[in-house]
Amino acid sequence: MDRSAADRVTHHDRETAYRRFDRGGGGPTVCFVHGSGGNAGVWKAQARLSDRFPVVALDLSGHGESDDVETPAGEATLEAYADDVVAVAAATDADVLCGNSLGGAVALWTALSRDVALDGLVLAGTGAKLAVSEGLSEALADDFDRAVSLLHERDRLFHDAPADLRERSRATMRECGREVTERDFRTCDRFDVRDRLEEVTLPTLAVVGEHDALTPPGYHEFLADRIPDCAYAGIDDAAHLAMLEEPAAFDSALAGFVSRL
Repeated sequence: MDRSAADRVTHHDRETAYRRFDRGGGGPTVCFVHGSGGNAGVWKAQARLSDRFPVVALDLSGHGESDDVETPAGEATLEAYADDVVAVAAATDADVLCGNSLGGAVALWTALSRDVALDGLVLAGTGAKLAVSEGLSEALADDFDRAVSLLHERDRLFHDAPADLRERSRATMRECGREVTERDFRTCDRFDVRDRLEEVTLPTLAVVGEHDALTPPGYHEFLADRIPDCAYAGIDDAAHLAMLEEPAAFDSALAGFVSRL
């Protein structure tokens, strides 16, 4: 995704960076929210969809080109990230939220707790509860390089991605840094809205890579079972970052959902 094309919205005494792509597509504007230790660039392949519908991708606070926040991990950080999403959605007239991993948690939280007009929700590689393994949690606190390596083992972030894609992902996480990445994962670990899913009134798509060991297909089957209007889509030959690893299949599932709204 073009890192030179950032727009900014000011809110809560900070600036949030985002990119908007619009090549004449009609329909709802989709706002993409990245996951832990990432940035808007994870959605670079989805920018191609802007000839079908407008695309927006933001950098959450402390990621990419956005200002940081001084919030502890957990609900305070989740609220701050939801503020980012609400501000960008308002600035771009976004109608649909699409979040991956932590971004999916933020999208769910926004739909449940904020008064924002939305037409749909896409939950990709995420869940209603996002437990972090003890091994990863310890590595995030003590050995960041090891944490990055753990996340890039087979069937975690990627199933069988090319070496250059895996290395770009590692570089993005290192650029984000240990402190923010650890805050992200600890926020995920404390996230749990399993008992609130029936409150989600939006048409929803739960989409997951078939090999995703971080947020397995079962997480998404649970979402599809508990959210009143939720469809399930599996992406073959992909893991957690299916939008990068198998972009054509991911984009097809996403575009099909958006076209039905």
